[in-house]
Amino acid sequence: MSAENRIKAAADIVVGKAKEVIGNVTDNEKLVAEGKADQVKGDVKDTVEDVKDAFTK
Repeated sequence: MSAENRIKAAADIVVGKAKEVIGNVTDNEKLVAEGKADQVKGDVKDTVEDVKDAFTK
């Protein structure tokens, strides 16, 4: 398990959620979409780490 990769994934999720919230507040659909994409990117990175962990055990 790479702690650095897990932290980067969590950061993507947090930044994405913040963008989504700000986009909703300011009625900026592009920012909402970017936020959702960042969250998905973070989720994918986290899943990749889970798979890596499964193969190393």
